[in-house]
Amino acid sequence: MGNILFLIGLPLILGSRKTLSFFGRRQKLSGTLTFTFGVILILFRWPLVGFLIELYGMFVLFGEFLVTLAGFVRGIPVIGGPVARALVWVGSAGGRAGGETLPV
Repeated sequence: MGNILFLIGLPLILGSRKTLSFFGRRQKLSGTLTFTFGVILILFRWPLVGFLIELYGMFVLFGEFLVTLAGFVRGIPVIGGPVARALVWVGSAGGRAGGETLPV
């Protein structure tokens, strides 16, 4: 149910043109395909495998947003620094340089 609401809500927030351009980008194609395949596996009653594949697709699609989130987390006292470093590390795929521009 959450997957369906996510897929419905994203075009409502961003607009259909920006949503299609985001998911249709060449750099995001593997993330889009793995996310879609994970949703299909969940619908065909393979929830654990589908969730893991979908999670990988989410990291490929939305990993660079974690770097943006890290900027906000840095302001939290005591735990902000370590959590922000972890988010930047995960968001850049374990140290791989991102540097991609976002369409939105």
